[in-house]
Amino acid sequence: MIQQIPVYTHPHALFETRTSYCPGCTHGIAHRLLAEAIDELGVNDRTIFVAPVGCSVFSYQFFDLDSCVAAHGRAPAMATGIKRVQPDKVVVTYQGDGDLVSIGSAEIMHAAGRGENITVVFVNNAIYGMTGGQMAPTTLPGQRTTSSPLGRDVQRTGFPVRMSEMLATLDGAAYIVRRSLHDPANIRKAKKAIKTALQVQMNGLGFSMVELLSSCPTNWDMTPVDALKWIETEMLPAYPLGDYKVADAVKAMEA
Repeated sequence: MIQQIPVYTHPHALFETRTSYCPGCTHGIAHRLLAEAIDELGVNDRTIFVAPVGCSVFSYQFFDLDSCVAAHGRAPAMATGIKRVQPDKVVVTYQGDGDLVSIGSAEIMHAAGRGENITVVFVNNAIYGMTGGQMAPTTLPGQRTTSSPLGRDVQRTGFPVRMSEMLATLDGAAYIVRRSLHDPANIRKAKKAIKTALQVQMNGLGFSMVELLSSCPTNWDMTPVDALKWIETEMLPAYPLGDYKVADAVKAMEA
């Protein structure tokens, strides 16, 4: 008899429940990667999870971790307070682009600038997902949304904001990378980056953020398959994948 060895099990950091995300949404993939990293590092009992308003708020239904609710855009501020009073905890924020790059832009900039020892998982799908598909600061030029039905006009609304590139210029940032969730190879790279970001925090090296390019088939008005292709053909040229800030201390840790 051939012995069957499980190669794909349910992460302990996730509840066993049905997803409430739209079909094809890659939030579920991001959740699993973060949960697997937490399991592998053995920090389930000392991780505190912070998510604000947006599709990210649904994550409380899925993560079996101590967690708290932040006001829209304010997750880095709440995470800062938690980490400062409980420095032994692993504090993680999970934020979308409408939240982090728009109303929360000041929060994330100053948390990184101060070198707060927290980890941010930033899900970028170039649109406001939860509130009806409006244009976000990350929406691409010409991209149609419910508030830009003819496509984003950069002469009127400006250009997309590339947050990883901006935060990488700050001295307090220790680890800033951009990954994608559009195919298995990139998903594996995203998992490794998330785990590294958590280790950066655990080693007290400073602020870490992993940006994940993600799909939103419902608000993009695409099939799940076409949405993944759109990430590859449209988002990757606008948001190049790569390591934007890897401090020397992090390089030494990885060596």
